Amino acid sequence: MPARQLTRRTALKSFSAATAGLSAGVFTGVAPRVSRAANDKLQIACIGTANRAAANVDGVAGQAIVALCDIDDTYLDRLTKPQGEPGKERPARFPDARIYNDYRELIEKEAGTVDAVVVSTADHHHVPASIRAVRKGMHVYCEKPLSHTVAEARLLTEEAKKAGVATQLGTQIHAGDNYRRVVEIIRSGAIGDVNEVHVWVGKGWGGGERPEGGVEPPATLHWDLWLGPAPVRPYVPGRYHPAQWRRWWDFGNGTLGDMGCHYMDLPFWALDLEYPTACEAEGPPVHPETCPLGLTVRYQFPARGDKPAVAFTWYDGNMTPKEVAGQRVPGSGVMFVGSEGKMFADYGSYRLFPQEKFTGFTPPPQSIPKSIGHYAEWIQACREGTPTTCNFGYSGPLSEAVLLGNVAYRSGQRLEWDGAAMKVTNSPEADALIRKAYRSGWDVA
Repeated sequence: MPARQLTRRTALKSFSAATAGLSAGVFTGVAPRVSRAANDKLQIACIGTANRAAANVDGVAGQAIVALCDIDDTYLDRLTKPQGEPGKERPARFPDARIYNDYRELIEKEAGTVDAVVVSTADHHHVPASIRAVRKGMHVYCEKPLSHTVAEARLLTEEAKKAGVATQLGTQIHAGDNYRRVVEIIRSGAIGDVNEVHVWVGKGWGGGERPEGGVEPPATLHWDLWLGPAPVRPYVPGRYHPAQWRRWWDFGNGTLGDMGCHYMDLPFWALDLEYPTACEAEGPPVHPETCPLGLTVRYQFPARGDKPAVAFTWYDGNMTPKEVAGQRVPGSGVMFVGSEGKMFADYGSYRLFPQEKFTGFTPPPQSIPKSIGHYAEWIQACREGTPTTCNFGYSGPLSEAVLLGNVAYRSGQRLEWDGAAMKVTNSPEADALIRKAYRSGWDVA
């Protein structure tokens, strides 16, 4: 091994974990320290390179992208080979990056060389990729939701804490100024004690029947690797890869899985939520293959210190409301209902109700620092051990709550949930849905 790589490996082994605790009300988990010169770039591998993954590659492109992994060779070519017409070609972005189709091979071969990985795959690969990297001492940035199942989220959260690596969930809006101001206002008591929250997203990933038959995939597409831990099924153009996988239970979690971590993040942060005690859901009849086009999920969260219990409702797709808590609302947002008023918020704005009461309202002084940037937080954590605000210690429980809504829907029951034990206490059938089976070679245990 070259001396540079040996030094890097030594640095990875000499992490000094930051103390777990709360920063602006966010669980910071454990963040490592890597001793390196300020101008020494992190060696990063990107698992997934196109579509949503392309934005994540761009987000860390200021570091050294030394390895790329994708199941589609055409995607890899876009980043590693010149593009454009002959004579007008654009240079390759990462011509020297080592390329892989199987992230298991990448993680094994690059252990000791790669400092950190960015995981931007379909949901069913999030934990199989991330946990292998964590166990090799690599820092991890993973797209939302953190996992495909509740049990995966808990396992990865625990393994990351044990390994002492820097982690970040891909909930980029968490770094926005508006979310920070909303959290400050809620915590200031401006609308009193919040005991009711509504979250809705007017989007619908779901519906459809499993197609019959199948065709040979393109030579550039490694279909068996895309399936990974999921049961084998034939390739059907346009039905799964690249854009439709979210609607299928084997690969995604519908609209709740797609958008829940973005919008539920705000009340989780503002109200210091963690594990619900109960969950129930309603929607169309459960389909064995595809997610619903509309869903309503009702959670109960317990009191936290002097904060009251919270009744928390999620709506999506064709069950999205037009009016919430007596107010006409846009297609997506969050409504906090407190003892002294109400607050609507979305990604970029907020409003307080009743309007006449809050005319001339002065927000409390800023107490949550402006973010240095969602990706920059993670890069800094990898270098210095500073905590990220969406580390797995915070985003793991958030993802668990999101995915528990689908367990309630698919079981057709109101679930009594013991979060600490990670167990449905009133239904063995529903409890079985918090985990899944894996194809041989893809296990995460």
